[in-house]
Amino acid sequence: MLRRFPELLRTTSTATLLSRRLPQPHRHLLPALPADLLSAPRLASHFYATQSAPVAAARPPRAPRPLRTVGSLLRLNDLRDNPGATKQKTRKGRGIGSGKGKTAGRGHKGQKARGTARFGFEGGQTPLRRRLPRRGFKNRFSLTFQPCGLGKIAKLINAGKIDSSELITMKTLKDTCGIGKQIKDGIRLMGRGAEEIKWPIHLEVSRATARAKAAVEAAGGTVRLVYYNKLGFRALLKPEWFAKKGRLIPKAARPPPKQRDKVDSIGRLPAPTKPFPFTTEELEFSAKREAAKVIIA
Repeated sequence: MLRRFPELLRTTSTATLLSRRLPQPHRHLLPALPADLLSAPRLASHFYATQSAPVAAARPPRAPRPLRTVGSLLRLNDLRDNPGATKQKTRKGRGIGSGKGKTAGRGHKGQKARGTARFGFEGGQTPLRRRLPRRGFKNRFSLTFQPCGLGKIAKLINAGKIDSSELITMKTLKDTCGIGKQIKDGIRLMGRGAEEIKWPIHLEVSRATARAKAAVEAAGGTVRLVYYNKLGFRALLKPEWFAKKGRLIPKAARPPPKQRDKVDSIGRLPAPTKPFPFTTEELEFSAKREAAKVIIA
């Protein structure tokens, strides 16, 4: 009947047709129809719109397709990602309608449209890395020593982990967890807890503060400052590494000229267990070094 609706409007009077042929729910629309809708094509389109709008609005959202399972097993052909987990790759140069056709998002002409420039290139002008001034420097000869206080050494001795009658080297402190793992160039002996040292101890470290050295010597002990290079320091702490690689323990290296006045002697390899007495020359050199420190201070 809806297909013949325009023809019926032409052959029958508008009032009679609307009162007889329209469906019952739409009779309340008759008084509200404007005059320009009384023609056949416009009235038909208005009728179709009012018929289809409630149907489209009442349509429920489409539920996701459930997974088909066999008992408690999931089928391989039903495996898929969650909605929105994957995103399709942007296809460039595939027509104007895609939004990335023709120039594919690069624009017209120019270096950026034709190719790529090296990182930091700004078209020939002085780049930012050269416009900014330099500040400071990095000292290639700097040394990093891990601090170790006398109070910590005293606790290890009281706990029975260190024998105070033997020589305490940097390997001894590392094996007894007296220092951490981040040891780079050596150990600096600090004076923290100096009042706990009440018995003579003998130490071999890379550096020592004046307070720590005075406290140890006051108790009847000695502090020797020894030099190890990178390879020698590894041989001191990890001699098993050389045995594993089938290598010999290297000889101890002499200190460079800039460090000769900061150490007492060359470190011994492998790690010694007995203290080495100071020679007359070493004692004189140590006294001159301490006197120079006092003058500078």
